[in-house]
Amino acid sequence: MKKEEVILTCESCFNEPDSLFRYLTPEEKEQLFLGTTPRHFKKGETLYHEGRRINGVYYVDKGIVKIFKTGFDGKEQILMFAHHGDIIGYRSVLANELACTTAKMIEDGDLCFIPADLLLGFVRSNSSFSYEITKMACKELGNANQYITDLAQKSVRERLAEILLHLAEKFGINDDNFLKIVLTREELANIVGTATESVIRLLSEFKHSGLIGLQGRKIKILDKEGLKHISNAF
Repeated sequence: MKKEEVILTCESCFNEPDSLFRYLTPEEKEQLFLGTTPRHFKKGETLYHEGRRINGVYYVDKGIVKIFKTGFDGKEQILMFAHHGDIIGYRSVLANELACTTAKMIEDGDLCFIPADLLLGFVRSNSSFSYEITKMACKELGNANQYITDLAQKSVRERLAEILLHLAEKFGINDDNFLKIVLTREELANIVGTATESVIRLLSEFKHSGLIGLQGRKIKILDKEGLKHISNAF
C-alpha cells in the first residue's frame, strides 16, 4: 500500500532537547533533513516484519507503534511501545541482521523514515552520536533483561500492576486520570505474557479493590501506591 507523504516539522523534532539527533553537526542535520522521508501511517499498518531485512529506521513524530515478536502459535508477545521521539528498527540496522521483531501502528501516526546508509554514516563519522546510540541500545537491552526477570520471578498479578504503572509513566494520564494509551485486553495480555481471560479477571479485581477504574477499554489510575505495592510483591 502506498504511504501518504506528510509535511512534518523535522527541524524542530530533530533539535528537541532529548533527541538523539541533537548530537549531529549542522551539516549532518541538513543531510538528515534532506535524506528522510516523512510518511503517514494508518492504525493497523505494519512498518516492518520479523524475519525480513529492513533498509532503514523510523523516527516517531506522532502516534503509537507496538513492537512485538510472534510465537509458533501465532500469539504476539509485545515487547515495547514507541511514541513521539522514539527510534525503532535501529538495532537490526546497526547489526546488519534481519528484523527480530514486527512493528505495527496501534493508532494513526506520522513517522520519518531514515535510510540505513544515512544513519550508519553518522555512526561512523560522529563519535558523540555513536556513543549516544550505543547508550540507547544498552538501555533497551537492560529493559529486555528486566522484562525476562519479571516473567520468571513475578506473578501475573504483579506484572499487570507493573505494566499499568509503566504505561502511566511512559504515556502519561489525562486530567481524569485515564491512561493516554488505550489498549485492547488482548494487547495487555500480550505485554504481561498471559491469557486474555486472566487480564480481564485481574482488571476486575483491581477495580473492586479501588486501584483502577474502567470505562470500556480506558483504564483510570486511582491508586498508584497500591499498584506499586502489588508490583513489588511486598
